[in-house]
Amino acid sequence: MRRRLLVHDHGIDDERPIYVTGSFNDWQPGQEAFELKPTDQPNYYKIELELPVETEWVEYKYTRGGWDAVELDEQGGYVPNRRKAAGTKWQHTDHVNRWAGVKYEFPAAFLPVIEVISEAFEIPQLIRTRRIAALLPHDYYHSDKSYPVLYLQDGQNLFEDGAPFGSWGVDKRLASLASRDQGDVIIISIDHAEKQRMSEFTPSFNTQLGRGEGKKYVRFLADTLKPYIDSHYRTKPESEHTGIGGSSLGGLISIYAGLMYPEVYDKFMIFSPSLWVTPHIPWELMDLNDEFTGRVYLYGGEQESATLVDRLKNYRDELLERTKPGNCAVKLEVDPNGQHNEARWGQEFPNAIEWLFFEEPKNDKLV
Repeated sequence: MRRRLLVHDHGIDDERPIYVTGSFNDWQPGQEAFELKPTDQPNYYKIELELPVETEWVEYKYTRGGWDAVELDEQGGYVPNRRKAAGTKWQHTDHVNRWAGVKYEFPAAFLPVIEVISEAFEIPQLIRTRRIAALLPHDYYHSDKSYPVLYLQDGQNLFEDGAPFGSWGVDKRLASLASRDQGDVIIISIDHAEKQRMSEFTPSFNTQLGRGEGKKYVRFLADTLKPYIDSHYRTKPESEHTGIGGSSLGGLISIYAGLMYPEVYDKFMIFSPSLWVTPHIPWELMDLNDEFTGRVYLYGGEQESATLVDRLKNYRDELLERTKPGNCAVKLEVDPNGQHNEARWGQEFPNAIEWLFFEEPKNDKLV
């Protein structure tokens, strides 16, 4: 049974093609088979979909070819997934107000120097290899400064155009930060393990996903990778200048890396962590104590799940309860329209960098 979608694009002139993506194509945002075609009416586009008869509901949204170019609401926020009953014939008109990724401006002269440290960096704890890259300040080789370091998970989605699930655009956002004198930080990008990603990013105790290899992975970060980075680049190796971060499962394992190695990391950048995997953190197994004086930036979107924001608040409250008053600074940012994708995490990245590394601590430690 065929269903017809008609889209009215209210956005500014944009030559990029429009695609529909959803539960019917595994949310792949730029597939040629799902490109809409122009109609005789200006700014109207159409497509016909053949959906399986056994499908009860279909969820979908529009993009300009990637999650970094997804449809936005009139205020520039991320819209919830569109939803329709799939078992009937229908013709429907949708309206798109704005698009993400339109004319994203950044000063190219401040782009970081990207060095692939190794395509096959050895992880002895897991008997695997991984691509590791460093994003260095644009003037790294023209200065003698030392820099703080942030270790980020899921490197495939951090800075490369055309990443399968979209990109944070870390390189472009660092350029914008650097133009405001807030780009003096080294980002270490660690690729995920493809098919073993879920296992490596799952903690090594009983969880909703079983026991993972997370303990070995965080040991690699702290015991193998960090010493290598500190010996090959001009870093500030102390914990107060070292951060760990990631999103989704990468955010979850970054939480545990920080809790298990508080002597290594003082700064956590945690976006949309998969806390459903471990709804209750076994604090008795962690090494963090009440002397921890770090800074923790938490972000979550209310459109991601019914429980994410509440679990972030619980984590924040427990963390503050287990540290001495005034020691630990926690900032929680909640986006009522925020969804679970790289484009939104990239948008949050500069705010987190500024607060974690460049904003002076305040007396009020709960933001």
